[in-house]
Amino acid sequence: MAKIFCIANQKGGVGKTTTAVNLAAGLSNLKQRVLLVDLDPQGNATMGAGINKSTLETSIYQVLLGMGKVKEARLTSESGHFDVLPANRDLAGAEVEMVELDQRETRLKDALAEIDGDYDFILIDCPPALSMLTLNGLCAAHGVIIPMQCEYYALEGLSDLVNTIKIVHAKLNPDLKVIGLLRVMFDPRMMLSQQVSAQLEAHFGDKVFKTIIPRNVRLAEAPSYGVPGVIYDPAAKGAQAYIAFGKELVARIQSL
Repeated sequence: MAKIFCIANQKGGVGKTTTAVNLAAGLSNLKQRVLLVDLDPQGNATMGAGINKSTLETSIYQVLLGMGKVKEARLTSESGHFDVLPANRDLAGAEVEMVELDQRETRLKDALAEIDGDYDFILIDCPPALSMLTLNGLCAAHGVIIPMQCEYYALEGLSDLVNTIKIVHAKLNPDLKVIGLLRVMFDPRMMLSQQVSAQLEAHFGDKVFKTIIPRNVRLAEAPSYGVPGVIYDPAAKGAQAYIAFGKELVARIQSL
């Protein structure tokens, strides 16, 4: 049975997609069977995994609307060695079209149930908003990984996200919980980063992953080549951090 995790944050530009793609590649590097679900109409995770979103015949859009199966839509990232349920701009239309469908909040959950035994981990890259797509991700997942920058506004958004997770847990998905907070794009030279990091540890304790992802140029360059950062430059500090994060996540899941 696969462990299904959302990579979510209602704030944009906090490294969700970078985390999703590199965690998928990092877990694959650890011999885990991984499916990366791109739930964002921008399709950045799809492109970051080396898949051309403009040539897709079947995508997550068809899966959510019942016009296709995950087995038909999934593709393999040749560079990252994991499977991808890809997305493109068509997915933006699903927001409107799903409103009138039965079980609209659990369409993704039901679709993933058919391939549950094929993977050890299913990672869902959510869009940066509390939308019907994000709600589908939260209803399908066992837990949420929250990537966040150590800055003041990130703390504001975090409280909103935690409240959202509590509501989904209470009303739609009793299995849902926060797996952990991942500090990303971290610059130790900034006093504010250190202060916010300390606040997170004080308030959330063990929920804060020990691994910290540094701000890293090589990670930022990798998507333009359609290659995960951990493959693009394995020696880079950012790549090594994501490999370490994959190991920490596997260890944390085993101890739950």
